Amino acid sequence: MSDEIHLAVVASLLKRGRQVERLADGISLLAVLLGLAALLIGSPAPGYCAVLSGLLLLTGLLQKFFAMRVALDADLFAHLATRSDQLGQHTQALDQSLFSLGLKANPVDSRDWQARGLAALGLLRKQLLCFAVQAVLALVGILLLPLLHFAG
Repeated sequence: MSDEIHLAVVASLLKRGRQVERLADGISLLAVLLGLAALLIGSPAPGYCAVLSGLLLLTGLLQKFFAMRVALDADLFAHLATRSDQLGQHTQALDQSLFSLGLKANPVDSRDWQARGLAALGLLRKQLLCFAVQAVLALVGILLLPLLHFAG
């Protein structure tokens, strides 16, 4: 596979992280509403609501961190896909720029773009994992909250 096609495919896959981010933002909003509702309405299990809201927000923030990293990589891969004819020069310039901004530990990176693509997709997997944890927590909360209401 040519470098141009590989970079474009990785960029396209990484752009899917934006859709996941939107869904996770919705769940984070649900967590805030759940926490506020428990305070305003009075919940039979306010501690449960507070812990659930906190965990939902924490996983949402972690997902947001990975989403920002994935979005940056998506833009960089898309940019480089259009300039694959001078990939070596652009790679050196990119590494130096990321290093000077404090986003990279070393100014020289010996990895090829296949390895960099796999690392970027690893960030997308971490983002998806955070979203999955957040979704499961929200589902557990939705299923257990009525049971706690009847028990309380």
